Amino acid sequence: MKFAIAVFPGSNCDHDAYHAAKHVLGQDAEFVWHKETSLRGADAVILPGGFSHGDYLRTGAIARFSPVMDAVRAFAEKGGPVLGICNGFQILLEAGMLPGAMLRNAGLKFRCEHVYLRVEQTDTPFTALCTPGQVLRVPIAHGEGNYVADPAVIEALEAHRQVVFRYATAASEVTDEANPNGSVHNIAGLCSVGRNIVGLMPHPERACESVLGSKDGLVMFESVVTALTGSRV
Repeated sequence: MKFAIAVFPGSNCDHDAYHAAKHVLGQDAEFVWHKETSLRGADAVILPGGFSHGDYLRTGAIARFSPVMDAVRAFAEKGGPVLGICNGFQILLEAGMLPGAMLRNAGLKFRCEHVYLRVEQTDTPFTALCTPGQVLRVPIAHGEGNYVADPAVIEALEAHRQVVFRYATAASEVTDEANPNGSVHNIAGLCSVGRNIVGLMPHPERACESVLGSKDGLVMFESVVTALTGSRV
């Protein structure tokens, strides 16, 4: 299968995503510049982390207007799987493809460390090989990952099982201490109502090989390959 990895001015995790897809998984992968209007026959799309357009105005606020986002939106509306990682998640929020918004981290500090995620839902293309309650150790690197939304939106997200990942302890406990940025309900990642769009602040592409300190993130990439091809990687 083929991954399209969108590249915006300021993206800095695009090569990490490419490496995970191409060299670790052995799948086809191609960079798509933000001014392009075609995803070139991709089967899955990754919006990578970084600082698109220098994070001017707000994170993702300018990138949402890039021509490639029209193609990403059309792809998603047809059921195509889209993964937004860190800045990619922020872009999905700004584009209205996922609900809510991001604030500065609680404490106003940039956080760069490994965290634990509890998998809440396994019926998305990117969690199909996970087990409910599975704990993944993956890194974060962000200054604006404090997820917020109106109470009614949070209630709907919970009711429709759209919270895919929560910050938790290694023992799978959802606590304030395990929350690195102050996100409401310890939300680390969401999916769309159609479940094909997933956004999360942690970086699974930086946790695909043991030499990096964890390969727990690999399951997200393996999941989408299995979901689309019907075979294990």
